[in-house]
Amino acid sequence: MIHKKFRNRLAVLAAVICMGAVSLTAGCGSTAQQKSSAVSVKAMKVLQQDTSVSHDYSGQIKSMDAVVIKPKVSGSIVEKYFQSGQPVTQGQALYKIDDRQYESEVLSARSNVDKARTTLNNSIIDLGRYQKLQASGAIAEQTLTTQEATVASNQSSYDDAEALLKKAQENLDDTVIRAPISGKLSVDDVAVGTYATAGNTSLVSVGSINPIYVQFSISENEYLNFRMADTPDKDSGVHPEPPKATLTLSNGKKYDEVSTSYLADRELSESTGTLTIKAVFANNDGVLLPGMFARVTVEGQPLKDAILVPQRAVQQVLNKSFVIVVGADNKSVSKMVTLGDQIGSYYVVESGLTKDDNVVVEGLTNLKEGQDLDVTETNADELGLSLTTSDSTSSQTATVTAQ
Repeated sequence: MIHKKFRNRLAVLAAVICMGAVSLTAGCGSTAQQKSSAVSVKAMKVLQQDTSVSHDYSGQIKSMDAVVIKPKVSGSIVEKYFQSGQPVTQGQALYKIDDRQYESEVLSARSNVDKARTTLNNSIIDLGRYQKLQASGAIAEQTLTTQEATVASNQSSYDDAEALLKKAQENLDDTVIRAPISGKLSVDDVAVGTYATAGNTSLVSVGSINPIYVQFSISENEYLNFRMADTPDKDSGVHPEPPKATLTLSNGKKYDEVSTSYLADRELSESTGTLTIKAVFANNDGVLLPGMFARVTVEGQPLKDAILVPQRAVQQVLNKSFVIVVGADNKSVSKMVTLGDQIGSYYVVESGLTKDDNVVVEGLTNLKEGQDLDVTETNADELGLSLTTSDSTSSQTATVTAQ
């Protein structure tokens, strides 16, 4: 009987121990389950820095003026006064066309002028005599009227002869073909002996190279921002200084000159929605040649204490932008943001974030607001983020000063 009671007590004690163990095990499992429900993410602090935004564009160098030279008269080229590709000044002689027929035309036209002048002078003398005779009643008034008409006709013939002489002289002068502008000649010029047809044969081309311009295109928004930045101050009425443009040549070297002079097209392209801009550069050393490509960097307006957020942290839903930040107790919080310029791997945030926000940059897939987060801090170097970038069309670059 004693042994039976002892065995019952042992069974109860074992049951209590087992229940305690189960309860303990269940408690540990709950803690582990809670921890495992947190979403693993990487996050980093937003940047707050003084930022000077610059826009990069692909541009092509072109002449301010370029002319294909064609003769005004026809004939065989008998002389050439230049070497291919050399610089020339406006009015400099380039070619000589055989002028023998044009000299003959001038001589003939001059002879016709002399004949017309003699006829006109004789008719004027007769008119003076007829006027005296008519005043004394020696001749009829009709005779005087007829002579006056003769003088007018002879005057017209003389004017026509003078015009033909002037035209013949111009043709003779045009046998010497001169540079219409100062610039540099092309190398595809024709040789001596070529028969040139007036207005048809391309002899050589010439283009100005100093100054020279770089042509590129900007978007509609960039144009509007550019115009707004050019708005005069309301108080002083003074226009701000134009933005500076610099060039990076195809070999990666910076061009020394800086431009603040721009020419803009009168309308946006219907096909691309962009506006053509020309930045004018001095080219005193002749380094820039038409047809070359270069990257144009146009500095933007400086931004004080700009908030910058990595592009990878931004999500777009129904034309709205938002980011997930690490909130209190490591819970996810969704914040709507208004974005400005894109700078390298970042966006400028115009509103929606503060410098103290810690934004999620990895693990955003299916992440919802209010979820527990298992946060690993990261930085720009680990993520390969940069404040500079470039592509084939346009990009932005930021010069920043850490605060």
